[in-house]
Amino acid sequence: MLRVAPQRIVQLHVAVERKSDARVQGLIQKAEAACVPVAWVDRASLTKLAGHGHHQGIVATLDPDVQTITLDAVLPNSADYPNPVGRQLLTPPLYLVLDGVTDPHNLGACLRTADAAGVRAVIVPKDRSVGITPVVRKVASGAAETVPVVFVTNLARALEQLKASGIWVVGLAGEGDQWLLACDLSGPLALVLGAEGEGLRQLTRERCDLLARLPMLGVVESLNVSVAAGVALYEVVRRRFPVR
Repeated sequence: MLRVAPQRIVQLHVAVERKSDARVQGLIQKAEAACVPVAWVDRASLTKLAGHGHHQGIVATLDPDVQTITLDAVLPNSADYPNPVGRQLLTPPLYLVLDGVTDPHNLGACLRTADAAGVRAVIVPKDRSVGITPVVRKVASGAAETVPVVFVTNLARALEQLKASGIWVVGLAGEGDQWLLACDLSGPLALVLGAEGEGLRQLTRERCDLLARLPMLGVVESLNVSVAAGVALYEVVRRRFPVR
C-alpha cells in the first residue's frame, strides 16, 4: 500500500516492540517520505485495532472512499482503464471472473495470482462475493491494490458485455466439453470460475462460450477455487510466452 497507493493511508500504527526492527524501519522511512503519519502503540492496542493478533506488528488505517471501477473502464481499448501500477499485463487481455467466491482467503489468493499472471481485471458479482475485506487484502499480499476489481450487479449481463467486446468467455466446470489444455486461449479471454462447492451457477454456465475442465487424475472431485484459478491462469501465461 505504501508503494502503490500511499495517499489512501490515513495512519500507520506500529508496535513499539518492533521499533528497532530493520524491516519496520524501512517501512517507516517510506511512510515518512510519503507524508504518512506514524503512531507507535503497544501490541495489545494493535491487536484491538486489527481485530486479531496476526498483524505482524504493523497496521494501516485506510481512507474508505475508493473510486468504483466499472466494467466499461476495463474493457479492451478503454481510455478510462485504471493505471495498473507498473504491472505487466497479458496481451491480448485476460480477465478472471469469479462467480460467488465468498471465502476471503480464496478471493485474496485469486487476486494474488491474478496480479502475477498479468490479469487485466477481476470481475465479481456484488451480491455473491466476500468483498475486499482486511483478510482479503492480507492474503492478496498487495494485489488488492494493484488488480482492478469490478463489482457487477448482474454477472450474466456482464458476461454478455464481455462477449460483445470480442472477449472469448470460458467457464471451468467438471463436466466441461474438453480439457482446458486443448482449448484455444490465444485471443482476448475471460476465465470464469465458480464458488466453493457449488461451482458455476446455471445462468453463468449458459453465458459462457465454452465449458472446459481441468485434468483430474486422482480420486478427488474438484480443486480449491484459488488453486484452479492459478492452474488455469498460468496455462494462459504458458501459451503466450515463449520458453526461456
